[in-house]
Amino acid sequence: MARRFFGTDGIRGLANGDKLTPELAMKVGMAAGTKFVRGEHRNRVVIGKDTRRSGYMLESALAAGFTAVGMDVYFLGPMPTPAVAMLTRSLRADLGVMISASHNPYDDNGIKFFRPDGYKLSDEVEAEIERLIEEDTSKLLAHGMNIGRAHRDEAASTRYIEYAKRTLPRGIDLSGLRVVIDCANGAAYKVAPVALWELGAEVIAIGDEPNGYNINYKVGSTAPEAVSAKVKEVRADIGIALDGDADRVIIVDEKGNVVDGDQFMAVIAQSWFEREMLLGGGIVATIMSNLGLERYITGLGLTLERTQVGDRYVLEAMRLKGFNVGGEQSGHIILSDFTTTGDGLVAALQLLSVLKQYDRPVSEICHRFEKVPQLLRNVRFRAGKPLDDKSVKQAIRDAEESLGTSGRLVVRASGTEPVIRVMGEADDAGLVESVVSQVEAAILQVA
Repeated sequence: MARRFFGTDGIRGLANGDKLTPELAMKVGMAAGTKFVRGEHRNRVVIGKDTRRSGYMLESALAAGFTAVGMDVYFLGPMPTPAVAMLTRSLRADLGVMISASHNPYDDNGIKFFRPDGYKLSDEVEAEIERLIEEDTSKLLAHGMNIGRAHRDEAASTRYIEYAKRTLPRGIDLSGLRVVIDCANGAAYKVAPVALWELGAEVIAIGDEPNGYNINYKVGSTAPEAVSAKVKEVRADIGIALDGDADRVIIVDEKGNVVDGDQFMAVIAQSWFEREMLLGGGIVATIMSNLGLERYITGLGLTLERTQVGDRYVLEAMRLKGFNVGGEQSGHIILSDFTTTGDGLVAALQLLSVLKQYDRPVSEICHRFEKVPQLLRNVRFRAGKPLDDKSVKQAIRDAEESLGTSGRLVVRASGTEPVIRVMGEADDAGLVESVVSQVEAAILQVA
């Protein structure tokens, strides 16, 4: 059954638009609070947010909903999504909430939840919350002394910084490294530079002056030109670009060249394999990861397990099959020895430890394989379901036949916007261009 509110990663949309309003946020708080009220203790929920102006509004509305059904609220302030996941466990909360639209523009926002163990909610639990949203809210209310209270946790950022620092291998610090950190004017603008500095690095921070409107604007992992330019300007050893909620990371080498999540995973996979830390006999990546990564991983005698796009699916496969390294080309890197979700800062620290171990430049450390020519086109459509059209299906079959066993074609609908993503890859760049254009044209004919 189609869901009204939850998408592929919580609830997301234009703040005060058709879906994401204070009224809905309060109802969501009441519904989620009701679902996670348990036992005889004072139930608690932790709430973090990124730096969007609308975060204040949604934070207050959610708190009203949670306290109305008897949950105590602990405000964490601006905090990375992975920090909220960690603090949910650390503070023994019954529920964790992150208010963020990740890498989206500032006028969007979102609400995502974490269970008491720090993992995201299942589809079934989200469906139950949706059902409760539609109920008569008066049935859910607490009364008298059972109404919840709100608190502000002033130590939250310190807790996360210390946690992140402890993930660096023992005996390694970052002294001697000049690091540019781009915080995307987002959730990690305080904690990421401090953690790197306390570990000994010389830190040059950009994207660390949020004003409520500039999150992800020409900075961060979706705009790596900013960190690249700064790395070259200050002759840094490495650039680290986070996104708005700091659950993804993109690296820039000392020459200003971008290192994507695929190369990142290759580095971690080999390092952990050599240190006998890698579990599951390989790593997990999505259908969008480059064929070059797959060839590199199999060349090490390891396996690459592919999932559909989305870090939640990567994590599900990791948990089901016993892997401890997984991620996406876009920079979501999940290291389950440390985290229950993608954590840009923790992942970057693992890469920095490899740099210190081998004392070689990033351009060498992070060039593990030659990427196979890959082309992604986003084809926007007006209405309907273009992928159900017979002519589109035939175009996809023809393209797959042209590629044969020498390449891959991935065609999928976006989960957040009316767009069909068409990705092709093969050793022959001309063939890739041809098959992707062929499928794109077929979609546009019916879109």
